Amino acid sequence: MNIAKGLAGAALLMAAAQGAQAATLDVVRQRGAVACGTTTGFAGFSAPDAQGKWQGLDVDLCRAIAAAVFGDANKIKVVPLNSQQRFTALQSGEVDVLTRNTTVTQQRDTALGIIHAGINFYDGQGFLVPKSLGVKSAKEINGATICLQTGTSNENTLADWARANNVTYKPVVIETFNEVVNAFASGRCDVFSTDASGLASIRISKLQNPDDYVVLPEIISKEPLGPFVRQGDDAWLNIVRWSLSAMIEAEEYGVSSKNVDEQAKSANPNIERILGVTPGSGANLGLDEKWAYNIVKQVGNYGESFERNVGEGSPLKIKRGLNAQWTQGGLLYALPIR
Repeated sequence: MNIAKGLAGAALLMAAAQGAQAATLDVVRQRGAVACGTTTGFAGFSAPDAQGKWQGLDVDLCRAIAAAVFGDANKIKVVPLNSQQRFTALQSGEVDVLTRNTTVTQQRDTALGIIHAGINFYDGQGFLVPKSLGVKSAKEINGATICLQTGTSNENTLADWARANNVTYKPVVIETFNEVVNAFASGRCDVFSTDASGLASIRISKLQNPDDYVVLPEIISKEPLGPFVRQGDDAWLNIVRWSLSAMIEAEEYGVSSKNVDEQAKSANPNIERILGVTPGSGANLGLDEKWAYNIVKQVGNYGESFERNVGEGSPLKIKRGLNAQWTQGGLLYALPIR
């Protein structure tokens, strides 16, 4: 290869990449809001409250991105999407980021023109059954009808598990989430199978008598859930990834929405970098140096978001488990802001 031509080609590719990298952030700033694709209503993760304001763990991540970009966590546009719509909406530019319980898989991360930007909830597929069914284990559901939603990874996961465990079942696959819930509640199927977090949400928020149902103990898959952005826009990928990481690292260092101003006076160099007292991380992202401070001040750290939306202080009462900090036996391990 001619070295001069090779270098010229590399320069052109780099210039093209830099142009693509700026695109989403420019669009977001021109619009004046971050457009986040959410679920159509999933209590604890993304659902409107009684006043119509969207709340949840995933909505908090959307708000964190807005806080980083604009210094205002309220500058968001929530776009409810079902499982079939979500990837097309991101690919087409209808939304800037998916913040809706989406499992990271190799196929999704490589073949759809999108890429994940971190994990904000470690989950696994499980089973919800009426107590009247009298089963204590998923392996006792042989011959059952199982409700599933179209367009999720749950269908293939369930098929693989059933084949490996010699369990037969009849799938009832329905397109929209609420229709699946209604089918299960009406007795059209014996079992509902989806991510365990979803089952906890369904049991509390969608079923008339939650105590009449139980989530079985088996978890049959790894379901790492997290935000997705379009491939080829590394600047926007960085903003989304580091907004999540800032929430996680703030919790690790004990920085919360309640003490962030006091912590800004800390002599801990890690906290100084997180909160922009020591400059650099904002410039690296093309943002204000207070980007992470604004996230923590306005949205809170990861632990605060978890507890109010899905944790022991919420109706879902999900234990931290795998979603605890690495220092507490969990899988949460923030990339260092330095």
